[in-house]
Amino acid sequence: MTAKLSEWEANGEAVGASRRKRAQTDRYQACLYFAAVFQAISCGIHYLASVFLVETPKFLCNAPDNITDVVFGNHSATSLRDIWGAYSPGGGPVVVRTAAGEQWELSRCQRALRADAGDQLRYVFNGNKTVAACATGFVYDLSEVHQSIVTDWDLVCEREWLAKLTQPTFMLGVLIGALLFGDIADRVGRRPILMATSLCQFVFGVVVAFTGNYYFFVVMRFLLAMVSSGYLVVVFVYVTEFTGSKVRTWTSLHVHAAFAVGIMVVALVGYLVRVWWLYQIILTLSTSPFLLFCWKLPETPFYLMAKGRHRQAQTLLDNMAALNGLPATLKVSDLIEDSGEAAPMVGKETQTGATASREPSSRAERKMSILDLFGSCKMAVRTLVCWAIWFIGSLGYYVFSLGSVNLGGNQYINLFLAGAVEIPSYLVACFAMDRVGRKKTCAPALLLSGVACMLIIFVPGDIEVLAIVLSMTGKFAVAIAFGLIYLYTCELYPTVIRSLAVGSGSMMCRVGSK
Repeated sequence: MTAKLSEWEANGEAVGASRRKRAQTDRYQACLYFAAVFQAISCGIHYLASVFLVETPKFLCNAPDNITDVVFGNHSATSLRDIWGAYSPGGGPVVVRTAAGEQWELSRCQRALRADAGDQLRYVFNGNKTVAACATGFVYDLSEVHQSIVTDWDLVCEREWLAKLTQPTFMLGVLIGALLFGDIADRVGRRPILMATSLCQFVFGVVVAFTGNYYFFVVMRFLLAMVSSGYLVVVFVYVTEFTGSKVRTWTSLHVHAAFAVGIMVVALVGYLVRVWWLYQIILTLSTSPFLLFCWKLPETPFYLMAKGRHRQAQTLLDNMAALNGLPATLKVSDLIEDSGEAAPMVGKETQTGATASREPSSRAERKMSILDLFGSCKMAVRTLVCWAIWFIGSLGYYVFSLGSVNLGGNQYINLFLAGAVEIPSYLVACFAMDRVGRKKTCAPALLLSGVACMLIIFVPGDIEVLAIVLSMTGKFAVAIAFGLIYLYTCELYPTVIRSLAVGSGSMMCRVGSK
């Protein structure tokens, strides 16, 4: 991987293949690249953080005060805290006796007072009972989950749907953010969006931890989703436009590797910190150092050229050469003349059929919309196929990721493995894409993930190891396809609508993730 990065060229092949023979180790581009990828860790963190934010521990209807005896099946104790280890949901009620002699049957969403129960505490009672709702709240098993939004705001029973709504609303924010910021990035540039979304990720991430009620929590998470999605969409375009074709496969998939590291960070912090607001703060602070550097990010030369800002592009090229210890010999005029050959990732057709780099400045400033993705029959077919892969890949990716905590065994280890298994999958994807091509890599990966997903259905519940192995196999395969489609989309569309193309694909991706 390091050897691949050392092939970065003198002024970046993304700004001209005419300088390929002057390949150097581009220190400046490398710093930009790793800084931008580092912040992508926060996207993986916030996307999967809800796994432990909304974790629901064992719970029962709140018991009367002054409990003296507790019975569950053949187990007996003197307090509810001592019975949690034996209690299992669906295994019947927990029977308690108070100091006043009352006997109560406590279930998850109701409680019943036994009439004429006598002095003996028995688990089975066939007499009359007065059933009531949990008017006094709930009691939770806090041995594993010390505090979550479920325990703070009693998101159980008839309010359980509110807890389940948190991830879909987050993904709705991701959907809107992907399309919104992808479009804005093509209008105002990559740099302003990367800076704004990075700052907002930090601010919204901290504010989420201090929300005082459920509805404010959901609103802030929605905004956090929008900016996280915006950063992830634009950073793919950013690194693609700053790196050459020889290393583009590796560098683009490193962004996915950073996302996978974010998943592993969620598992680790979730294991160490069991209080949801403290957990949220630590996750947000983990990537805050990027804020000290993001203001130094430059605009990409491709974007400046596409918008006709040739003087700024020339200044950037001269600065890049100086920082890399090279003479400033590369001219924008050379790149424009060589643009048809220099940018294999720039599509040949737009709505007018002209290449993006050849358009005059007035034409380059024309506002692009999602309709430009359907500017010709070929572009329309290409867009629909890409959207289908985005949808299917996302569906499988989040099924295996979010479902890993429900496979049995240790949920923290399962989630950590779900992130760790992506690292080798991207290495395999890099080698496969460079040797057999994008299509021949994507199709088998999607097929393997689908087979693994179907086989899990038939695994008996008591064979947890087999279910985990199949889940990790499916995650390994779908990560290849899911990582590939980001790069593939960047390569298929011209500069002026590249962010919009990736954003629209990410929009379809979030439809699948819901």
